[in-house]
Amino acid sequence: MNKRALGTSGISIAPLALGGNVFGWTADEATSFSLIDAFVARGFSLIDTADVYSTWVPGHTGGESERVIGAWLKRGGRREAVHIATKVGMDMKAAGKGLSKAHIIAAAEASLRRLGTDYIDLYQAHIDDNTVPLDETMEAFAGLVEAGKVRAVGASNYTAPRLAEALAASDAKGYPRFSVLQPHYNLANRALFEGALQKLCLTENIGVIPYYALAAGFLTGKYRRPEDLEGKARAGTVAHYLDPRGLDLLAEMDKIAARLGATPTQVALAWLIAQPGVTAPIVSASSLAQLDDIMAAPGLSLDAAALSRLDRASI
Repeated sequence: MNKRALGTSGISIAPLALGGNVFGWTADEATSFSLIDAFVARGFSLIDTADVYSTWVPGHTGGESERVIGAWLKRGGRREAVHIATKVGMDMKAAGKGLSKAHIIAAAEASLRRLGTDYIDLYQAHIDDNTVPLDETMEAFAGLVEAGKVRAVGASNYTAPRLAEALAASDAKGYPRFSVLQPHYNLANRALFEGALQKLCLTENIGVIPYYALAAGFLTGKYRRPEDLEGKARAGTVAHYLDPRGLDLLAEMDKIAARLGATPTQVALAWLIAQPGVTAPIVSASSLAQLDDIMAAPGLSLDAAALSRLDRASI
């Protein structure tokens, strides 16, 4: 499988990342192991998680996803076969939050313990923290890179101006730059990334690994009526897509999928993979059937007509 450089991180990956937010939540440990096994067996390597996964589940305190990945490694998963990306900054309740130097260092050590590894391939600021000077944040990341505990650093949920400021802060002090951005970006929600942020990433050679690549499942086509959301874990996130624009988009995706012998999931991901600057969308799955559908996406080539129709339908 053709690999893509992940910005200037020095890491190259196949154009799909496995989202670990479901590990220990909608996918139990055994299911999570089978998902990672299948993902790696197909030639993919990037697994994205965060220390905060999954604090939203009653009784969870965070770190559940990282512990599952650590257990997979301990069970015999080959560390060299995967690139592990995790994040810091969101509220870990008793363990704190934010991007102060002290919190970043403490959080990185906790993530390393849970993962059962001595290095993180990509360590990301999960959310911007304007209460802490960018110099302090970037100094903390630089220290982790220098110590060999982190290979590359990235950011998530940053605006274009703040990302540019972070790059400038690193350059001024000679610290490692953010080489990767993880934005909210998909066929149903383009405005948060396209424009200034996308242009900055292209200009600065920042690898882009979008999250919510399937709009919390909406772009799979399985949610078309309010009744389809009943009892679903992501009902609140998906409901606002069920409007005339969203349903027209699904109808266009259905036509393209039928013409190309593909599924709506594959069409949505192939569109994202084809966008300028995007290295690999992040997609989670809670069953092998879902993952099989997802992993076929990089092999789907959308022609110019399909890309144009999807662009028009998703405006």
